[in-house]
Amino acid sequence: MSRTLTFVVYLLAVLLQAGAYGLTFMLPRLFDTFGANEKAVGLILLVATVSTLIAVYFSGHLSDWFGRVVTLGLACLAIAAALALFAVADGVNAMVVLASLLLGAGWGLTYSLAPVVLTRLVTADERIRYFALHSVVLMVGFGLSPVMASQIEAAGGTIADAFLITSGLCVLSALLFFVLVAPVRRHAINPGPEARSRLSLGYVGRILKGKAVLPIIMVCLGASVFAGMNNFQTVFADARGLDYAHFFLAYTITVVICRVALAKFKGGTQPYMTIAALQYVMAGSVLLFAFSGASVPAYIVVAILFGVGYGASYPVLAAMAANDAQEDLVPQTLQLFALTYFIGIFGFPLIAGWMIVELGTAPLLYLIVALAALEATMALRRAQNDQASLPLAADKAA
Repeated sequence: MSRTLTFVVYLLAVLLQAGAYGLTFMLPRLFDTFGANEKAVGLILLVATVSTLIAVYFSGHLSDWFGRVVTLGLACLAIAAALALFAVADGVNAMVVLASLLLGAGWGLTYSLAPVVLTRLVTADERIRYFALHSVVLMVGFGLSPVMASQIEAAGGTIADAFLITSGLCVLSALLFFVLVAPVRRHAINPGPEARSRLSLGYVGRILKGKAVLPIIMVCLGASVFAGMNNFQTVFADARGLDYAHFFLAYTITVVICRVALAKFKGGTQPYMTIAALQYVMAGSVLLFAFSGASVPAYIVVAILFGVGYGASYPVLAAMAANDAQEDLVPQTLQLFALTYFIGIFGFPLIAGWMIVELGTAPLLYLIVALAALEATMALRRAQNDQASLPLAADKAA
């Protein structure tokens, strides 16, 4: 298998399993058929958080035992089983809890290890471009699976049908990852054995003392913003008489366009300034949503702006986590980056679900605006500090 075909198959495997996370946006509708509310969704995603954090922490151990690509295939099978269990469940019971545990573990492994495999195939200068391409296919899966679910409902099917279809796609993804084991080893930049990648408390301490601590904190904030806007988008839309498919379709198209453009972008001289500008756009989009009411055009504009802000800034932030990492800690740094991402992705819905039931959607949206603005400001401060340090570095060189 050629290097180009290896990348194509890798991206196809990522795409096929990415829809699983997009279907978590449909959990409020699935749980509604059980007679459960948003609090139950938040609690089940909290269960997923626990298994995710455990899986991400031990992902390096599993990789050392089985190899990263084999571990990715096994993780996809866990996701497939989780989606099938959600599809056949008839209430919030032990089956749903098991599904949540499997989903969290499987998604945690795929999300944390896939970028590590990618770094083995590309040089440091290529990371932003290839991280952008990787994130394009992820976002296509994220965004189009809710649209698929909407079309299935419109055709007379159920949300459970969407879970079953996506389960089958995850099985195909697993098979593709198993096929990629030898090609990835053959085309690695450093063709020797994989570096040990297990995470430990000692490594965590070293990482948190370095420059990579900033993107690691920022990604947790951004993931909370993403989860708050997307996991309960069906609730926001139903309350305003809007079609949630319009949001996800506009958002996905925007993100794909932005990330394809980023595939030719090397970050510029001030990547954190780029991140800050994009994330202020993200904060503004949520603020607009808080006041846009039932306007369909405004709803589309919100989705586009959110796609530009979050969608374009994330791959740059992920690349900066790798570039800010100590050279011998890149795999561990990316695993910790993924771990804090999942704290936001699966942990924040617990807060969001409680706020929707007890306080309503408006206070939740204001909180999301505040988190987005905080993340943007952190990036701005880092950019200002980097700019201020340039004259000092020049003086030392002279």
